Amino acid sequence: MQHSSSSSQTDFQQLWQSGTTLLNRFYSDPRVARVMNTPVGQYLSSHPFLGLALMLFSTMAALPVGLFLVFALVTAVMSAVGFVFFELFLLSVGGLTLLCVLSGLALFSTLVSFIINAFYFIIFTILSYYPQMTKLGKVQGKESECETSNLKEIQ
Repeated sequence: MQHSSSSSQTDFQQLWQSGTTLLNRFYSDPRVARVMNTPVGQYLSSHPFLGLALMLFSTMAALPVGLFLVFALVTAVMSAVGFVFFELFLLSVGGLTLLCVLSGLALFSTLVSFIINAFYFIIFTILSYYPQMTKLGKVQGKESECETSNLKEIQ
């Protein structure tokens, strides 16, 4: 029993030695040395329980924070893509509506122009058959009466 106790003690001492060596190598890194020279680093070095709690919290919080950031990024990208597709849909509907309205206006303009030209043609055709209906015809009628009366006087 004594033998197993001494071997476990030497194993623990070896483990402690390797941990201390690893910690010394960690503290000798220039980036870690810069952090440890700050007041926060010195405070955490003098309060190892708080430093361990802070390290565990930071490590365990990394996954949920990372997942939330990924979710926020995916949501933002999807809303931007959805906004673009919604804008394209609205522009397509607006463009088709404008095309329909302009086509209707063109058809209406052509129809009204056709009707006005038909009335114009009908009215001037009627007036050409009945010249006495126009003012010009009345003036010509008076002139022809005057000419006929002048002819009667001359004869």
